[in-house]
Amino acid sequence: MHDDIEQIARRGLAAVVESDVAPADLDPAADMADTYGLTSLNKVLFLTSVCEEAEVSLAHFTEQDVARMRTLGDVTEALGKRQGTRV
Repeated sequence: MHDDIEQIARRGLAAVVESDVAPADLDPAADMADTYGLTSLNKVLFLTSVCEEAEVSLAHFTEQDVARMRTLGDVTEALGKRQGTRV
């Protein structure tokens, strides 16, 4: 399932970033704001969409948890730990 979450996250990030980058070309270790120009609003939209598709409740994450999700790898790891916990 972890691979599924990564693919969901890649598609979600590619959909909200300003640059024309293919999901497969996203670097999971790159800072999403610095590298891809992800804004705070787009981060919320991205996480909401990814959580919905991955069936993970966004309510499981605190403001600090979200702030620590700086890379695609961070998002994939955090959602992977909570997959199947939709409220």
